[in-house]
Amino acid sequence: MKKIAAGITIVGSMFAALPALAVNLADQVNEGLNYGTFTGLGTRDIREVIFLVINVILGFLSIIAIIIVLAGGFKWMTAGGNEDKIAEAKKLIIAGIVGMAVIFTSYAIATFVVRSLVNVTGT
Repeated sequence: MKKIAAGITIVGSMFAALPALAVNLADQVNEGLNYGTFTGLGTRDIREVIFLVINVILGFLSIIAIIIVLAGGFKWMTAGGNEDKIAEAKKLIIAGIVGMAVIFTSYAIATFVVRSLVNVTGT
């Protein structure tokens, strides 16, 4: 019974201390922006940063897809009439084209989502 009473006392004192520990949410946000500026991170909106990261990743993936298509074309040109090499080259070209289609679609979806978020939040 003493353990339960001690536990209730500790929990009660924690709840009693909460108003003293409470901080205005706007102050916390401003402190975060100041810390970001101090560390050189800047004060960009998080949506802009996420969209920038998505653009960079999709840019690298599109470069890889183009390299795959070029490799398939090179393999086809150097096949010398060998049907097996031509079939492999066709598979590479088709894989690269499908990859580019997926990348372009994901870019369109990401752009739509970010623009919708900006319009809904009004910033």
